[in-house]
Amino acid sequence: MCERALTKLISRNTTIPTKKSQVFSTAADGQTTIEVKIYQGERELVRDNKILGNFKLVGIPPAPKGVPQIEITFDIDADGIVNVPAKDKATNKDQSMTIASSSFAESDKARRDLIEESNKGESVCSDTEKAMNEFKDPLDATEKEKVTKLVTELRELAAKGQPGDGAVTSEQIREKINETR
Repeated sequence: MCERALTKLISRNTTIPTKKSQVFSTAADGQTTIEVKIYQGERELVRDNKILGNFKLVGIPPAPKGVPQIEITFDIDADGIVNVPAKDKATNKDQSMTIASSSFAESDKARRDLIEESNKGESVCSDTEKAMNEFKDPLDATEKEKVTKLVTELRELAAKGQPGDGAVTSEQIREKINETR
C-alpha cells in the first residue's frame, strides 16, 4: 500500500454487517514488516481522511517486492465494530485490530466542536471588523492596533481549526474569541 494513496475497501452507506478483503504486497525487496493504517473517509489522499488506528504485521519472510501476499479484511458487524485482520498467505501469520464504534464517536464530536468554534471565530472577526469600521472615530490608534492584532490572531487560529485535525483546540479558539470580544 502506498503511503499517500488510499485504497477504499468499503464505500460509504454500505449496509452493515459487511466484510471486504483485498490482497496487498510489500513495497520493497526483503521487507519483513508492513504497517496497516485504518482510515475513515473516501478522499483520494490519505491526509484528507481520518485515521482510526494502525498495527504492524511482522515476520513476513524476506522476498522480492510484490511477492508476499498479504490479505487485509475489513469486517464491520451490526454494532459498527470494525475488525481488521491482516494475514500473510504464505505463513498464515496474522495480526489484527478491533475498533469499537464508540471509540471514534468521541473524536468525531471533538472535531465537530473544533470546526464550529472555528466558524464562530471567523464570525467574531467579521463582526469586529465591521464594528471597527462603523465606529472608527471614537477609537484611538492604540486601541485600533490592539483590536486589529486580536482579530488577526483569532483569524489565524480559526483557519487552523477548519480542517478539524487538531492543529489547535476548540478551547484555544474559545479563549481567543473571549479575548477579542
